Amino acid sequence: MRARLQLDERLSGPLVAVAAVGIAFALGAVMIVALGANPWEGFTALVDGAFGGQRELADTATKATPLLLVGTGICISFRAKVINIGGEGQVLAGALAGTVAALALGDLPRVVLVPVVLLAGLIGGGTWGAIPGALKAYLGVNEILSTIMLNIVAAQVVNYMLRDPLIDPAEIERGTRIPQTERLSTNADLPVLLGGTRLHLGVVVAVLFAVAAWIFLWRSRVGYRLRAVGSGPDAARYAGINVPRMTMLALTASGAMCGLAGAILVFGSESHRFVTDGSSTGFTGSSGFNGIVAALFGGLHPLWTIPAAVLFGGLLVGANAMQRAIQIPGSLVIALNGLVVLFVVASVDVRKRLSRASAKRAVLAAMADSE
Repeated sequence: MRARLQLDERLSGPLVAVAAVGIAFALGAVMIVALGANPWEGFTALVDGAFGGQRELADTATKATPLLLVGTGICISFRAKVINIGGEGQVLAGALAGTVAALALGDLPRVVLVPVVLLAGLIGGGTWGAIPGALKAYLGVNEILSTIMLNIVAAQVVNYMLRDPLIDPAEIERGTRIPQTERLSTNADLPVLLGGTRLHLGVVVAVLFAVAAWIFLWRSRVGYRLRAVGSGPDAARYAGINVPRMTMLALTASGAMCGLAGAILVFGSESHRFVTDGSSTGFTGSSGFNGIVAALFGGLHPLWTIPAAVLFGGLLVGANAMQRAIQIPGSLVIALNGLVVLFVVASVDVRKRLSRASAKRAVLAAMADSE
């Protein structure tokens, strides 16, 4: 009986998440029909565009990489019951730190420079995450407000740096002044893993860090203390755990994951330079927010976030193919993505209710076994 209950609990979470995506796509199909297009043809094009071949799979994996890293960071912070909405700013901070390192140390050999720029991204994002962490831990500032506001600050810092100190000198000479750096050192380029595709080393790095986050959260003393703070800060404090320190650690580690995503976006890009359109999403592609949805879809578990990130990466890549195939407006693709986000977030509450019901059944089963 107990084994059956445990199996039901393990399956209920993923099944609810899959059902949420299914409902979102069903509503999307209704919208496609309303526009006079064929939803079956559209969704077929979406799947083929995301998973239909070697190049498509590589594009999906590359698109999923920042989502996975941001999602991994969200798993860490949310396990401590600290809500990090500052992924966008932390991605920008990591990208900026990695770019500065590449410009300053561009002559280093590739085997040294690639780890250096990725480490710089970790430090940059971690530092940006530590700011709201300290404000939350020691001054009681609401982390939702501080992380959102720091997104705006990070965007403006990047705008200033790319329009003046770090701008490509050629942009000044031409008078175009596009906010971008010069082509960064080739020694900082992330190695391409599969010729003829965009699949680069960053994909492997993201998966390794997701596994490392799982080990940290469930196989280390510090991770146990962090999760204990999330389960009950008063009880954790009574047990001798330094709650402010764990709170700050959670946001710092979460920011570091996002910062690494930023560095990978720069050094794994086709242009191999840091460029923006003046907004945070112009560089991040909203990965700082989409990563939250991937983490929620994965049940706030780093390992489950891996397939969740691949799914959402495929959705983003395949949506463009669907738009071209059935000639639907780009706004419908955005609406479809929004529906998926809406139902995935709503499914979190459903999963919590199922978990409580499963726990209640487990207690009743234990009482029945003892009689």
